[in-house]
Amino acid sequence: MEKTKILMVCLGNICRSTLAEGILKNKLEADFFEVDSAGTGDWHVGDPPDHRSIRIGRDHSIDISRQRGRQIKPEDLDLFDHILVMDRSNYKNVMAMASTDEQKDKIRMILDAVFPNENVEVPDPYHGNLTDFENVYQMLDEACNAIAQELTS
Repeated sequence: MEKTKILMVCLGNICRSTLAEGILKNKLEADFFEVDSAGTGDWHVGDPPDHRSIRIGRDHSIDISRQRGRQIKPEDLDLFDHILVMDRSNYKNVMAMASTDEQKDKIRMILDAVFPNENVEVPDPYHGNLTDFENVYQMLDEACNAIAQELTS
């Protein structure tokens, strides 16, 4: 049986998408699901997650410290079954990479799981403080609960 593959996407792949990857991995069985993350930009390729994301993850018993930043590639649109983006800019950039309707159908805003069709964005906490990272964690945790339930029911 082939695993269901989910890709989390944000801008740099060091804050939101890394947390989302760790959170969803924690909620799904690795035997049946593969979760990864990527950024639309290339600034942090090979870098570990932001130290604040690592700390917030650790505060919630999720270790994301071994993740490394990577940029989304066109082949990811074929490889992954679900591509969940953090904001409208990410959505626009990933949709621009899609060359088929099948690829486009895989891409959605992650918070659509909680706020269907409202295009609610996960704010980028990069220029914020630890409270901003915690708030992002809470948003992503709620979305990942809904996504895990949707994928396993």
